[in-house]
Amino acid sequence: MNDKTLRVLEYNTIIQRLATFAQSDSGRELALNLKPISDSVIIEQWQNETSEAEAILSMEGNSFLSPFPNVKHSLRKAEIGSVLSPGEFMQIAQVLALISSVKTRMSEHKPKVELKHIPAMIEGLQTQRILLDNIRRCIETEDTLYDNASPELANIRRRISRANDRVRERLNSYLHSPQMLKYLQEPIITMRNGRYVLPVKQENRPQVPGIVHDQSSSGATLFIEPMTVVEANNEIRQLGLQEEEEIDRILAELTSQVEVVREEILTSQKILIELDLIFAKGAFSLSIRGVRPRLAKTPFLRIRNGRHPLIDPKDVVPISLELGQNFTTLIITGPNTGGKTVTLKTAGLFVLMAQSGLHVPADYGTELGTFQNVFADIGDEQSIEQSLSTFSSHMTNIVRILDKAGEEDLVLFDELGAGTDPTEGAALAMSILDHLYSKNIRSMATTHYSELKIYAITREGIENASVEFDVETLRPTYRLLIGTPGKSNAFEISKRLGLPDFLIDDAGKYLSQENVRFEDVMGDIERNRVASEKERQQTQALLAEAEAIKLKHDSELADLNEQRAKFIANAKEEARKFVRDTRIEMDEIIKELNQLKLESADKERNQGVEASRKKLRDTLGKLDGGVRLKGSHGGRKLSKDLQLGQAVYVTTLDQKGQVLSIPDQDGNLMVQIGIMKVNVKISDLRQTDETVKSEQRAGRKVKPRVTSVSTELDLRGQNSEEAIVETDRYLDNAFLAGLQVVTIIHGKGTGILRTSIHQLLRSHPHVGSFRLGKYGEGESGVTVVELK
Repeated sequence: MNDKTLRVLEYNTIIQRLATFAQSDSGRELALNLKPISDSVIIEQWQNETSEAEAILSMEGNSFLSPFPNVKHSLRKAEIGSVLSPGEFMQIAQVLALISSVKTRMSEHKPKVELKHIPAMIEGLQTQRILLDNIRRCIETEDTLYDNASPELANIRRRISRANDRVRERLNSYLHSPQMLKYLQEPIITMRNGRYVLPVKQENRPQVPGIVHDQSSSGATLFIEPMTVVEANNEIRQLGLQEEEEIDRILAELTSQVEVVREEILTSQKILIELDLIFAKGAFSLSIRGVRPRLAKTPFLRIRNGRHPLIDPKDVVPISLELGQNFTTLIITGPNTGGKTVTLKTAGLFVLMAQSGLHVPADYGTELGTFQNVFADIGDEQSIEQSLSTFSSHMTNIVRILDKAGEEDLVLFDELGAGTDPTEGAALAMSILDHLYSKNIRSMATTHYSELKIYAITREGIENASVEFDVETLRPTYRLLIGTPGKSNAFEISKRLGLPDFLIDDAGKYLSQENVRFEDVMGDIERNRVASEKERQQTQALLAEAEAIKLKHDSELADLNEQRAKFIANAKEEARKFVRDTRIEMDEIIKELNQLKLESADKERNQGVEASRKKLRDTLGKLDGGVRLKGSHGGRKLSKDLQLGQAVYVTTLDQKGQVLSIPDQDGNLMVQIGIMKVNVKISDLRQTDETVKSEQRAGRKVKPRVTSVSTELDLRGQNSEEAIVETDRYLDNAFLAGLQVVTIIHGKGTGILRTSIHQLLRSHPHVGSFRLGKYGEGESGVTVVELK
């Protein structure tokens, strides 16, 4: 694609926005160098990759990839035999850890759509778990190694620690001696040239035998190493050299391990950088609410409610247009600042974005063909240095376009033929469009010339379009209307702005009869179109309202039927259980009667029979009352003075509700039960002492209050997954407990745990801000979090 086209269509600005979504410097560089291509197979693959990334980010969030460095230079150093520094090992570990994380998350991801390209790329990543574990075991920070990096290093550091303790013990004896204390400038132990010394007053030099290592700028203080600690300091110095040698040995060994798998790491990093660009495309698509356009096999445009991605979403007006199927040339007319140029740029930019693998901000159904080139003559590019007027500058560019444009190209002209005599300019414009049409080149042009409107009406394969203008408000609506040429609004605008009517009438005399008739026809068409559009919108609104009412009614009816079925089922089950229990009890009574008949005397038998009969009557009475459904609620009957809003019990539904209407002559009234309004008979209502709670209050939950939460959370020793779960739970509790500031202790280490925690904090709803600890707070080993 031509660089000038990329510039005038603001493609470079789109690419700069895309680069901000990349996680690495290498990914950002790849994004900034992205250019549209014309290979339809690769375009299809790029679009599929972007769709897959968008689907993953929609489920996983924007943290699927984390920032990572480029370790190519470090790997090159390892290849030529240079020993890598601890900081370089930390960068390599960061890349290897990200590789492991990406592979793990991909294996756990349960996509809603079929994924093909991204899983295949992630499959090519190699984890290097042994090397990662060795680096994490040895490297503590960018400058230091862990004591347990090797047994020898641990032994040397223990000996250094003991030697330091001996030296400080001896020097402390000076500080606690009243005799020696008067010779010192300050009662402190300090270091010079890696050796422990005391600050001695210049005049007391003879009283403190030892080696002078330094003096203050004024000369009043000498930093003396007492002779009693010279031997111990020498031992510390020797051990320090041994420590450096052991560190160099460990780093050299790790470097050799890196060199063995250098090619695998390079390959994996290349895949990570490509994934970074793909996920940047996915994140960019989400930010602009983009859709994947269907890719046509021929040079063709069908845009459905396309929105220019650089215009504020609150202000942008969607456009819909087609080009290349029923017609190959589109002529757009309308007032200045009405949106003609934005329409051209949107169409051209959508083609460039699609052919770069980017989704476009439009509705589903948008279809874009593959164009070999996009040519654009947009904007005023007059050149003082080259003595070119606006017209000359445009014509120079048009000549270059006509020389290069072919059948599979898209050509965009803004104000074609402008900047010169209108009659000649219109004639040139028609000739240029004729030439492009004869070569079957897809083209779009904006103009103010009436001649071009008539030209488009009379030529097959060329279509008119216009940007709508509201004469009442003197403002453009920015809506694109295909098939309707724009009407000149100069007279109407002038009249509304206060130009006298006689001047407007006189101006009309200078128009040809053909122009007057044409403008009148255009005016009638526009008025009829506006009236039809209003009627269509009103009809759609009424249909939408009717549909909403129907949906609400169906939903309420379904809820009511569900509740009724549930109530009946529960009532039947209770009745069956009650009958079963009663039958068992009656059987027991009958057994008792039979037993009395056999065993008891007459008087006792009569008394027992009477007692059993009473018990049986009671049981039958319970059965008679129990088998009734819940609708036979034992509440009091309603009084005659029924009040609106009164709480009642609906026996047929086993629900409480509120009265919404007074009973009619048939005893029917309306009752509100939850979100439903039901028509019931007054005979089915009973009084209740409970107040019916409103739906809003019933849905409100009391937020638990946590009263005992520490202001610190220690995550050391945990892996990233455990730490994230623990931190999320802790932040919820701290927020509920009303804490304002908390401290999360993650240690310095490799920085992996700190990075994971910071990613969680950036998106956590309770976090207002966070920072690393200051001096005295734990520095980079802790993160201080301010809660909202």
